[in-house]
Amino acid sequence: MKPARFLLAAAAVVGLTAPAFAGGKPVVELFTSQSCYSCPPAEAYLGELAQRGDVIALEYHVDYWDDLVYGLAGRWKDVFSDPAFTARQRAYNIAIRSRGQVYTPQMVVGGAIQTVGSNRGAVEQAIRTAKRARDKGIDVDVTRRSGGGLAVAVSGTAEAAVGVWLMRFEKARTTQVKAGENKGKTLTNHHAVREVRRIGAWSGGSRSYDVLDLVLARGEGCAVLVQDERPGPILGAAECPAAATN
Repeated sequence: MKPARFLLAAAAVVGLTAPAFAGGKPVVELFTSQSCYSCPPAEAYLGELAQRGDVIALEYHVDYWDDLVYGLAGRWKDVFSDPAFTARQRAYNIAIRSRGQVYTPQMVVGGAIQTVGSNRGAVEQAIRTAKRARDKGIDVDVTRRSGGGLAVAVSGTAEAAVGVWLMRFEKARTTQVKAGENKGKTLTNHHAVREVRRIGAWSGGSRSYDVLDLVLARGEGCAVLVQDERPGPILGAAECPAAATN
């Protein structure tokens, strides 16, 4: 698959009539690659969002750049890339843009609005839209268990059964890129997702979930999203509380 190299009109903000989501903080998801020349500004912006406190920022590294050879600079395999993240991005584009074509950098806000990841104005507009809808979202609460792991509580009203998902991420990692379009650059990625785990189903009311086997290494964090399988709009979300040793 050849990634888009130009910002087309089709990559403008789509989905501003998004349904309610995230009773709390809007979720901003960046789809990117260390091999994408136009992606570092979006990754730097995602790093700023990760520190702001009013959104949940997640970064997914796609794999369709991994096999591209960029002239004499050669090929660079992204250290975070995963085909599952490419599939997630494609599913979003089918749901939001009615097309399977994907591009980088792309941001998806609340699972319902997409725009070019480096377009700060469009992303901020999408975040404002998400915040206006949050009062209709469901409640998600994540606490650390005294014996280890997490306790997750979800409550509210659901129109259909959805999934409860755990996203484990690295808070920050710096990589020296030695080949590809970004050869010679030093890139710092923030909140790069390393694991997506389904921890249960939810169909309304109040329900609790235990995640007993979760071990977060130093420098790792996580978030819990309530979202259907497609994926579609994020109905609720919460960050995991930081461990005392992190």
